[in-house]
Amino acid sequence: MLAPLLPTLPQGFSPTPLGDNPAMERKILLAGGGIGGLATALACGHLAMGTQLFEKKRELSEVGAGVQLGPNAVRLLEGWGLGAALDAVACFPQRLEVRSAHSGALLGTLPLGARALQRYGARYATIARVDLHTLLHRAVLAQGLTEIHLGRAAQRVSQDASAVELITDDERKRRANVLIAADGVWSHVRDFLRQGVQPVFSGHLAYRAMAKQADLPQALRSDCVTVWLGPAMHAVQYPVHSGELLNLVVIVEGTAPDDPQEWEQNALRSDLSARLSQACAGLQDLVGAMAQWRLWPLNGLPHLRGPQDMAFGRIALLGDAAHPMLPYLAQGAGMAIEDAAVLARCLHQGPADDAKALLRYASLRWKRNARVQARAERNGEIFHATGVTAWGRDTAMRWLGTRLLDMPWLYRGV
Repeated sequence: MLAPLLPTLPQGFSPTPLGDNPAMERKILLAGGGIGGLATALACGHLAMGTQLFEKKRELSEVGAGVQLGPNAVRLLEGWGLGAALDAVACFPQRLEVRSAHSGALLGTLPLGARALQRYGARYATIARVDLHTLLHRAVLAQGLTEIHLGRAAQRVSQDASAVELITDDERKRRANVLIAADGVWSHVRDFLRQGVQPVFSGHLAYRAMAKQADLPQALRSDCVTVWLGPAMHAVQYPVHSGELLNLVVIVEGTAPDDPQEWEQNALRSDLSARLSQACAGLQDLVGAMAQWRLWPLNGLPHLRGPQDMAFGRIALLGDAAHPMLPYLAQGAGMAIEDAAVLARCLHQGPADDAKALLRYASLRWKRNARVQARAERNGEIFHATGVTAWGRDTAMRWLGTRLLDMPWLYRGV
């Protein structure tokens, strides 16, 4: 079915009519209606290019987890006209704190807020994933340039010199100039580009929870990002939904369950409590205050090796379909948003040759994405360090906290 499209465009948006812009003659198919797919539709629409988006679920939705958006991502969202929408639902913490999970001691601080705005031209944001997804969806509908087909999963693809063909699970065939796969870490389309490459369990498990800040004791409420570092584990907390909710994720090392969604809440709490038995009272109290937990095994792919891992002919991969990120750099959503912006610009600048436009996109993106993949994995090793390595980490953080935590190469963006 086709999602309803708003009849009018947002104020200040005036795309060139279809008949007057050669780029509008191109048919662009998007597989996946998550953050990456919607960001791509929005970026294309911002440059007056229409898209057709296919999502396997029967409604566009996201589960209740939090997302951190560095200035590199916030700047792009604001450039697409979403500044006011972000202000309405996101939080913009003034600082990031790193603490010892064992003692609770403060190890290092990174000022955010005005400092991030001054250095990088945008703020650092924390937002509920469902809020980010919703504001992207509303903006795409407001543009009126994307057809959204729900309950339609990508099953098979093929291409030749003149077109790409997408077959969805209703066996309908759709031919187009370009297919962009933003269908997540378990992408069906990816096999066409990276045959035999399948997600592999990282050895880490993410326990995620949210709570209303008003329901928490005053001592547990927070308006900043806090990272707790401990042996073979770490935790991250930050406010979302205009500060009304506190998001908490605890990542530990372990074995993936066959089906994490079948775990009972009592089993999740018991397992997590056992893993945090040596943690400080503040972290244990915070974990104990969370009423509902969900468990995610964290999966990844081999690092990108070159542009051929992101584009081939008239097909390109984007976001988690191309480069799932372990969450130790908080850039999974950010890299998908960057992908979307660069892809749309490449398509807009090269309407005469779509294959060359996609190759240029992949050439511009693969090294940066591979660097973020590698840095995130390295951060996981540092966060979970033990013994002398952990002592060295904590000592360096106390002396050089801001310099170690700030990342100009990342936050300056694309």
